[in-house]
Amino acid sequence: MVKVSVPATSANLGPGFDTLGVALDLRNIIEMSETGILDVVIETNGHGEALERPENNMVYLAAVKLFERLDYQPHGLLIREEIGIPVARGLGSSAAAIVGGLVAGNSLVQQMTGRPGLSQAELLAMAVAIEGHPDNVTPAMVGGFTVCCLDEVRGLLHVRFDPPRGLQAVIVMPEVPFTGKKTEKSRGVLPTEVSLKDAVYNLNRTALLVAALAQGRVDLLSVATQDRLHQPYRASLVPGLRSVFQAALDAGALGAALSGAGPSVLAFVEGNAEPVAVAMEGAFQWAGSDARSLVADLAMEGVKVLVGPGASSSDGAHVDRAPYWG
Repeated sequence: MVKVSVPATSANLGPGFDTLGVALDLRNIIEMSETGILDVVIETNGHGEALERPENNMVYLAAVKLFERLDYQPHGLLIREEIGIPVARGLGSSAAAIVGGLVAGNSLVQQMTGRPGLSQAELLAMAVAIEGHPDNVTPAMVGGFTVCCLDEVRGLLHVRFDPPRGLQAVIVMPEVPFTGKKTEKSRGVLPTEVSLKDAVYNLNRTALLVAALAQGRVDLLSVATQDRLHQPYRASLVPGLRSVFQAALDAGALGAALSGAGPSVLAFVEGNAEPVAVAMEGAFQWAGSDARSLVADLAMEGVKVLVGPGASSSDGAHVDRAPYWG
C-alpha cells in the first residue's frame, strides 16, 4: 500500500489567468494498493457514489495513464480517498485528483517492481497534459506560489517560491448552481479577444503581484489582485462577486480574487481572519446566495508520499524543498 497527501490550490489570483497559482493547506489523502483480485474498488469518505465509479474518478483515471506509461498492469486495485478539498468550488479538486493519482501510481509501481518510476518533472508534464492547463496542477505538485508558462519548444516552464510569512487565505464558497461542467461553463463566458488597454492593465498587475509576493510586499496586494480579463465576465455566474471583493477589502483583507473558475472567492489576510470571512459571507447572502467560509494556511509543500517509496522526502520525486515555517 502507498499513501499520498495532495493540497488544494487556487489559480489565477486575479490577473494571472492560466499562469499563477498557490497551494493551500487543505489536503486529500489517497491510499492505493493491489488486491490480487482483478477488480477496481474505490472508496471515498462520503462524497457520493459517483466518485466511486472508476469511469468518474480522476485519481483512478490518472493512475491508469501512469500505469500505461510505465507498461505496468496492477493485479487488482483498491483506492481509498479522504477528501478534504471541497469539490467543484474552484479549489483545484480535479488537479489534486490528477496529481495524487499520478504520484500514488508512480509510488506503487516503484514499490511493486523496484523500478525508479518517473521523475517529478515527468509527472508534472503528464498532469498538465491531462488537466489541459498548468496553473492548478503545478502548485499541487510542488507547493508554494507558482508562475507557469507553456512554451511550444520547451513545454512547461515554472518558477516556485515560498509564500510570505503569516499570509493566510480566507475562502468563501457560495451555493451557486452550475449545470453541466463548471469549468467549461466558466470559460465559455470569456471573450475571445480583449482590448490592448485591458491587456496592459493585466500585465501591470500580474507583474506587480509576482513581485509583491516574492518580496513580501503584501501592502500591494489590493491593487495587484485586480483583473479585467476574466473576473468581470465571470461575475454573471457568481452573483454579488464585486460586492464580495469590496466587503473583503473593507473588512481588512489585503487582496481578493475569484479562486480559479469559481465560484469560491479567496482573500489574503494577515492576523484575524474572522471579520473578513463574516463580511464576505454577508455580501454573498445579501446577493441571494448562502455561503460558508474556511481559513487555510498557504502550503509550502505540494504532494507528499506518506507511505511507500519516496516517503522520506518532501514529495515522491526526491526533490529538496524549503523548510516549512508552520
